[in-house]
Amino acid sequence: MPATRSRRAPGTRGGRFAVVDPATGEVFDEAPDQRPDELDAVVERAHEAWYGWRSDPVARTAALLAAADAVEAAEADLAPLLTREQGKPLVESYAEIARTAARLRYFAELDPGSQPIMDGRPVRGEIRWRPLGPVAAIVPWNFPLQLASAKFAPALAAGNTMVLKPSPFTPLATRLLASVISAALPEDVLTIVTGREPLGARLASHPGIRHVTFTGSIPTGRAVAEGAAASLARVTLELGGNDAAILLEDVEVERIADRLFWAAFRNCGQVCMAVKRVYAPARLYPQVVEALAARAKTTVVGAGLDPGSRLGPVNNAPQLARVERYTAQALADGARAVAGGHRLDRPGYFFAPTILADVPPDSPVVREEQFGPVLPVLPYGSLDEAIDAANDTGFGLGGSVWGTDLDRAEAVADRLECGTAWLNHHAELSLAQPFAGIKESGVGVAGGPWGLYGNLRPFVVHRPEEA
Repeated sequence: MPATRSRRAPGTRGGRFAVVDPATGEVFDEAPDQRPDELDAVVERAHEAWYGWRSDPVARTAALLAAADAVEAAEADLAPLLTREQGKPLVESYAEIARTAARLRYFAELDPGSQPIMDGRPVRGEIRWRPLGPVAAIVPWNFPLQLASAKFAPALAAGNTMVLKPSPFTPLATRLLASVISAALPEDVLTIVTGREPLGARLASHPGIRHVTFTGSIPTGRAVAEGAAASLARVTLELGGNDAAILLEDVEVERIADRLFWAAFRNCGQVCMAVKRVYAPARLYPQVVEALAARAKTTVVGAGLDPGSRLGPVNNAPQLARVERYTAQALADGARAVAGGHRLDRPGYFFAPTILADVPPDSPVVREEQFGPVLPVLPYGSLDEAIDAANDTGFGLGGSVWGTDLDRAEAVADRLECGTAWLNHHAELSLAQPFAGIKESGVGVAGGPWGLYGNLRPFVVHRPEEA
């Protein structure tokens, strides 16, 4: 791809928009800025491709397995481009590509089958599963390829076609991924559209779309649901989290500190199910704060293409401003930055890994999703107090409990109001498990067989028993 340099703010020229390298803050390439009125033809082609794609499950499985092989073969091209536009360390980009290929293989070999209806009547009933039609997917910038595959792998395996819109902050690796995958698929089974709003709004509300799957913010998720409601399309929404980690009195702080730190700071804290609040027993609170701060102070922050970097930049200028605003508000409210607390004085969107102590519980950095390299640590007196604080949020994606007595930790985890709870680790998902939030963290289920069925509709056949 041709690179352009020495320009700073994203702009548009000739139907294209600029893509910025977050490690420099400079434009390094461009992507097509497609118009909303172009979607009619795109969706129509996806609908035409659907007839053939849904009709041959054996060929479909073979094509998706071939696509997985193609993704792995292209990793040396995909990974640097993903790091360049997203910012994450190169090793994490390779891991994201491997997860993309693994997800394609998992869903390619997942068969919904058919199920008999056994209700004692002299009628033989059977539930069969049919695809929905063209599916729209809108994905964010934190895990562009992994989240795209979380949507297209089950949708395509179910026999649907897809129109996928990546974030305008990270369109390039997704476009390359689609090119790689589409070489193994029939034409128009998977189509990528790139552009700025109102492209996404038009896609979500397009009357030819039968299912809209979205990952992003709560306000945008609401708008997506409203748009899809116009044609009564199905929606799956993953809208972020404010996951709490509760440390129990018997926790061995030094033993779990590394895991806890990276559960919060992986991908520069830009993970929907990252640890975003830590609740520590008052007796252990100083030790927990210092253990996390020590790791924050020694973590190497730099460009993702630098092999020595463990933490990259925040992805984009608006998100960096949000992280700065939440941190400044917490400090103004009386919090202490035991580590970090400021933007780094260098080009790019770098923010020092930050551990905040003495944070007021009602501070926005505690109450809302900061989505960056900032972690508030709060003390608690009683375990009931910690559980109530963890649940006192509009989010409900994940949570974790850390301690030596796993039975006790599991009993505490069972009281958390969230979709997934972990013991002594956090934010680890199997391809075979359901992933869903409660409250404002989302609608619908992704992952495992549930993700496949979310892209299918039941079709029931009744016939009388033979005389």
